[in-house]
Amino acid sequence: MIADKPNKVISRNKDILGGTPVFKGTRVPIKTLWDYLKSGDSLEVFLDDFPSVKRDQAIALIERAQKRLTKIS
Repeated sequence: MIADKPNKVISRNKDILGGTPVFKGTRVPIKTLWDYLKSGDSLEVFLDDFPSVKRDQAIALIERAQKRLTKIS
């Protein structure tokens, strides 16, 4: 499953946005998804605005974050 493979979701390269974590194969910062969700936009709105991000990448990122947060408790 893609959620278990960080290198399939996130890429960091100093030559792309100065090393800011982006969705692999794009120039879309990971933070942008969180900004959209925080402002109340849906995943659909984010994906419509950033068609280079694949749905499975976004869902995998959300699932990874959820797993990490639930381990904290």
